[in-house]
Amino acid sequence: MEHLGTPWGGFELVRHPHDERSGLRAWDAADEYLLRHLAETGWDPSGTLVVLGDRWGALTTALAGHGPVQITDSFLGRTATAENLERNGRPPVTLLTTRDAPPDRIDTLLVRVPKSLSLLEDQLRRLAPAVHAGTVIVGTGMVKEIHTSTLTLFETILGPTRTSLAVRKARLILCEPDLSLPRVPSPWPLRYDLPPDAGAAAGRPVVNHAGIFSADHLDIGTRFLLQHLPQGDFRRIIDLGCGNGVVGTAAALLHPDAELLFVDESYQAVASAEETFRANATNRAGFRAANALTDAEPRSADLVLNNPPFHSHQATTDATAWQMFTGARRTLDRGGELWVIGNRHLGYHVKLRRIFGNCTTVASNPKFVLLRAVRR
Repeated sequence: MEHLGTPWGGFELVRHPHDERSGLRAWDAADEYLLRHLAETGWDPSGTLVVLGDRWGALTTALAGHGPVQITDSFLGRTATAENLERNGRPPVTLLTTRDAPPDRIDTLLVRVPKSLSLLEDQLRRLAPAVHAGTVIVGTGMVKEIHTSTLTLFETILGPTRTSLAVRKARLILCEPDLSLPRVPSPWPLRYDLPPDAGAAAGRPVVNHAGIFSADHLDIGTRFLLQHLPQGDFRRIIDLGCGNGVVGTAAALLHPDAELLFVDESYQAVASAEETFRANATNRAGFRAANALTDAEPRSADLVLNNPPFHSHQATTDATAWQMFTGARRTLDRGGELWVIGNRHLGYHVKLRRIFGNCTTVASNPKFVLLRAVRR
């Protein structure tokens, strides 16, 4: 836990899940720059304040006294915000997801620039109708996160845009509303049919909401997994880190009597997975935004399929994979199997052997390896 000093006071903030060994803070210089800018420019906090994409709740916690509405795609970020508000004795705020209807009027819009340009476009287009001539619009991010394409989106959707000087490798985006700009609906979700080499899901439609990894085509790692899905007698299957749900949907087609559970920390991903599944399969299925399998019942699955991420925003970390693997072991029934696809260099086989006591290679190519671990 570390201390963030702001013009609105000091706060003890952590990520969720909290891991002191990671050395990763719940805020960065971009958050500090934005808060300092608001204080130094005499910002008027009256009216509806919307905070979009707040990573771990630093902005929302600092400004909680002004009744902000936080909008996020991240279950982990939303949970961290709630915990940080409670930890610091801050007043309650409105926590929305990117799937919820946004406020009808926005007087201040603060945007923490996301990694995904498509998610930024989708959300700005959803929020633009609520912006008026007097709306204060300020974005923030690290220099490496803000590109010409980022500024073009602000300029095209909201109005004239400029950037601040860089301070501690962070930058602000300053935007003036232009109500003459056309209010164009978001182009998302994007739909396409899977290629012939996608195993049981070949030719099937896929739905991708904004922000989903590889939203406009089937990525090569998932393609490799689809070509080698297990054929055994599995009745309870989990697609862990489901993304657009194509892996779980393919498993449902292979195992029509199985019950499926799709899990992801992204609300956009869970919505995509449900729409993809509903368009292709009729199995019983559940869809859950969650912190991996933290809330899953022990011994409630026969098969877990997993393509773990190894980035948390701009940080490279194996913490998510480790949590997914340990959660899978707890959730699998005796004899149940975890199948993991990953880049060869990530060394997942070492972790799986430590956690499960076994690990075999199902298939491999020069870039990817498909691993199988069994719950003894």
